[in-house]
Amino acid sequence: MAPSSSDAPSPLPIDLLVIPSAIVPIEPAGAVLPDHALAVDAGRIVAVLPVVDALARYAPRERRDLPQHVLLPGLVNAHTHAAMSLMRGLADDLALMDWLQNHIWPAEGSHVSRAFCLDGVRLSAAEFIRCGITCANDMYFFPDASAEGFADAGLRAVVSLIVLDFPSAWASGPDEYFAKGIALHDSLRGNPLVRTIFGPHAPYTVGDAALRKTRAYADELGIGIHMHVHETEFEVADAAQRTGKRPWERLKDLGLLGPDFIAVHMTQLTDPEIAEAAQYGVHVAHCPESNLKLASGFCPVQRLLDAGVNIAIGTDGAASNNDLDLFGEMKTAALLAKGVARDAQAFPSTRALHAATLGGARALGLDGEIGSLVPGKAADFIAVELSAPHLQPVYNLISHLVYAAGRGDVSDVWVAGRALMRDRRLLTVDEDAVVANARQWRTRIRPS
Repeated sequence: MAPSSSDAPSPLPIDLLVIPSAIVPIEPAGAVLPDHALAVDAGRIVAVLPVVDALARYAPRERRDLPQHVLLPGLVNAHTHAAMSLMRGLADDLALMDWLQNHIWPAEGSHVSRAFCLDGVRLSAAEFIRCGITCANDMYFFPDASAEGFADAGLRAVVSLIVLDFPSAWASGPDEYFAKGIALHDSLRGNPLVRTIFGPHAPYTVGDAALRKTRAYADELGIGIHMHVHETEFEVADAAQRTGKRPWERLKDLGLLGPDFIAVHMTQLTDPEIAEAAQYGVHVAHCPESNLKLASGFCPVQRLLDAGVNIAIGTDGAASNNDLDLFGEMKTAALLAKGVARDAQAFPSTRALHAATLGGARALGLDGEIGSLVPGKAADFIAVELSAPHLQPVYNLISHLVYAAGRGDVSDVWVAGRALMRDRRLLTVDEDAVVANARQWRTRIRPS
């Protein structure tokens, strides 16, 4: 006798079932899954499976049908200074040290406060969500304000525990930077969205003693290190002249390099340094548009990849970019790598998309949690609408996401299964309020 329909298992209740036209899970590499659904429960991915199976297996409390969309993991911004969105366009078309010493640092000295940082992070949070960025690796003063701003917006973040040799509005010197940073780290224990990383600014702003302490505390607390390294030719040449060592060699001798170290920019590299980056398991956060705008140099992305170095992508801050658009950054990174390598096959679209998702997650030690759409991981994902004329026709979906799609095509964003944007409407950030605050800060910083 054939089993009756009543013998069939009842559909399992889950929180959310999203049915797009296709899913790009990132793992396995290059995979595109048409006619698949994403099942989410309790903030995590339950399954990625054919639609027909999903409809039979699950009884979702919410179902989203997105027939003109593709789902992919939320983008990971591997290096940014979120609060600096309030300095967007303040000083443009200048070399790095001129930009820093004569414009940015004086403005920071006059205006940076906890309120400045919180308002700046809230402004950036709105932009991140609209750009499909669900996780940011942030480095700036008042990291406690950054943690608050990101958490309030429902975004995932890793905030840097700043280390500098000189005083700022946040701390008076290395001892206070460490004390405040460690206290913030302790206060965030168990936070589901916000974690910490040590952030010594750069070799030219942090001395040997503070760098040794950074490594010791990082090892003790089990967190990583995030630092600007070899950003410009001048930085490297000046260090070599003053100390007899290139900054990379100094960092190596001080024991900073390792699989928990994120080196940002890395535009000035020798072949032995690239080999050592791979040997030590260092991650590189590539910020192509900021490097181009400041004429800092070109990160040798393809040579790093060939050596086995993990590449992530960052926007840097809006003061030096001037946007926080990781879709644009992916495209620039892919195109620039081809020009630098003189090879049209360098840094193909699959690698660029990997760098903006799983590569960033891996750099932050979060690849077991985010960066790909795999059952068991956190449900951090975005929907990109494919119906616009500039996205037709579609031959290669991954190529389209890197070379043709833009931040305006992001329609929906989820972090840990929670919707942060639905049909292009922000749900967790008061957009009118953050824009109004930004205008007030513009008047304070540069009265007209």
